Amino acid sequence: MGQFMGHVLPGIFFTLFGLWWSVKYSLKHISRTQKKNSYIQRNFKHVEITEGAVKVVLGLVGILGEQFVPDGPHFYLYRGQPRSWVKLMNWQHSTMYLFLLISGAVDIITYSTTLMPLGMDRFMLGIALFVEGFVFHYHISLRPMLDQHIHAMLLTAIFAAVATCFIQVFVHDNVILDLFLVCLALLHGTWLWQIGFVLYPPWGEPEWDLNDHSNLMFISMCFCWHFALAILITAVNYTLVYWKTEGGGRIGACALAVLGRFSKPYYSSKGY
Repeated sequence: MGQFMGHVLPGIFFTLFGLWWSVKYSLKHISRTQKKNSYIQRNFKHVEITEGAVKVVLGLVGILGEQFVPDGPHFYLYRGQPRSWVKLMNWQHSTMYLFLLISGAVDIITYSTTLMPLGMDRFMLGIALFVEGFVFHYHISLRPMLDQHIHAMLLTAIFAAVATCFIQVFVHDNVILDLFLVCLALLHGTWLWQIGFVLYPPWGEPEWDLNDHSNLMFISMCFCWHFALAILITAVNYTLVYWKTEGGGRIGACALAVLGRFSKPYYSSKGY
């Protein structure tokens, strides 16, 4: 993860999850108010199980990727002469992916059995995010000023998501909390991209001065722009889902009305 693609790939993961959640939670909330879409509600358990399986697979791939890159630790934590720790940064990232895997497993058990209490999936997602934030907090000590600052803003998004998940353990099916979590997931993803571009400029771009206070001021402002973009994407997706759901219902109602108009004369002419 200590390179450009190492930040972009998890950034893509969180961004895709944020986009998916923006559709899922919008559809879940809108369909809850429409009896004609009750079948959508019944299928959400299968969706949650599939989502949990995706988390398990991505968590496992992340762990193996961190361990078996060419200079990875290969599951050695302590070795050599004299004995020393082996690639602790890779081990920290593997720990983050481990808790993502556990969160996915809890999702599967929660929605496929009755073993887990209500809200356990949210609780475990909050734990997974907390572990990520906790490890990152001690991941950036003794680094240059801009490096620490840009990661500290990532921690803001992470711990805000942790708080939201823990509230959702007790407050279920609240559309505001759901959509706020969507915004934080998108912010989490796009900000990882931003970290990659700042710390590891690709394609021969000039490097950032990590001790320039002006760069710190710009990055702070840029974080707000990322948050605004996340809110905009969430609002647009919610609007599109609402329009498609409502539009589909109206089209269906119009079709039924037209069929009704044509069927009445036919039946009346037969004496039925």
